[in-house]
Amino acid sequence: MDKNELYQEVLLQYSKRPKNFGPMECATHAADGHNALCGDEISLALKIENGSLSDARFTGSACAICTASASLMTGEVKGLSCDAVKKLAHDFREMARTGSGDGLPPRIQVLDRIHLFPQRVKCAVLPWETLLSAMEHEVGGK
Repeated sequence: MDKNELYQEVLLQYSKRPKNFGPMECATHAADGHNALCGDEISLALKIENGSLSDARFTGSACAICTASASLMTGEVKGLSCDAVKKLAHDFREMARTGSGDGLPPRIQVLDRIHLFPQRVKCAVLPWETLLSAMEHEVGGK
């Protein structure tokens, strides 16, 4: 399977059957993200315990690219320290813009083709921006 076919297959798989989709009970942090250009809307809920992200889930209505990105992201960040999550988000945003995903987990690197579609980069990056925002917003405003 060539890289283009793999990219399309991953998008279809994760957009039709997203992982970590649905509400979260007892979230410690949360944020909403919206892409005015295409109408993507996602809500992200996190559990942060002892400086690490122990759980991440998302809900919302979004395009296949945004949904696949959120699904891959929520699976990849579980168990990482908050600092490691921030670095991963930065590296993903760079990959989405340039196509260079060296050092990113292979499951995430499959989205490196998004840079070929500049109008869709925002779709792929929205979950990651929402993740960073959620990490700063404790539920209940603590």
